[in-house]
Amino acid sequence: MRFDISPLHPVFAAEINGLDLRRVPDAAVLEDIEAAMNRYAVVVIRDQHLDDEQQLAFARAMGPLEPSVAVVDVHLQRLQHREFADISNLEVDGSIIKADDRRRMFNFGNLLWHSDSSFKATPAKHSMLHARVIPPEGGNTEFADMRAAWDALPLATRTLIEPLICDHSLIYSRALLGFDEFTEAERHEFTPVPQRLVRRHAGSGRRSIYLSSHIGLVRGWPRPEGMVLIRELMEHATQREFVYSHRWRPHDLVIWDNRCTMHRARPFDDQRYKRDMRRLTLEDSAPTLEQAA
Repeated sequence: MRFDISPLHPVFAAEINGLDLRRVPDAAVLEDIEAAMNRYAVVVIRDQHLDDEQQLAFARAMGPLEPSVAVVDVHLQRLQHREFADISNLEVDGSIIKADDRRRMFNFGNLLWHSDSSFKATPAKHSMLHARVIPPEGGNTEFADMRAAWDALPLATRTLIEPLICDHSLIYSRALLGFDEFTEAERHEFTPVPQRLVRRHAGSGRRSIYLSSHIGLVRGWPRPEGMVLIRELMEHATQREFVYSHRWRPHDLVIWDNRCTMHRARPFDDQRYKRDMRRLTLEDSAPTLEQAA
């Protein structure tokens, strides 16, 4: 490795030191970062004083980006580049979004365990979230290792779930919170898509449970029975031994692999404190149904 790396958790997650990403690293360093992602699934790179163009340049060097983000009220987008997901509580003018704003209600879904863009036909590979402004308390992000969760399943459960296909949609995850205020155009955009419940993680060759709050149906199962199964798997996969909690510092860049982790934001006083975090997301190579199981 051409940088220092220190594990943050017994089974996954690590901190990288010795990088300055204001300039795109050379190909050998990019390969080492990819190797670290395949091993640890979550990497934390501290003290990265990036602007939008620098973050974009690094992300593009790592792979193809998702061309746009899935949000409501897209006409109120604060950031210039459409590839950025605005993980903030800020209006275009920099003020705090009001308590009853529809966008705030929609964004409460980030507090649920999920995998980014599992609701897209070709889902996400890596997410890259950069902290520009963080609240003084609260607002951690938790990550769960789905490879370790698979390894810990009984053989009978593995055999049961291995062939299953689930439908994913933002409509399903927001329904868990009572949010159903979608326009017809949004409902069309968020039409459910099928994903494997068990995947083989290409970078490590390990099996992984592909879970997310975006799941609303197990194909071929009565819906209540299927959702009980998903709930049981979620509870198993988010036990403390599989979870790393990241406490943010200004200028942290955290990269995670959506193919083999879930994550969730933790609450903070978003009507008192400002938070400005910006995410870019790499697109995976193909739909999960076309990938090796």
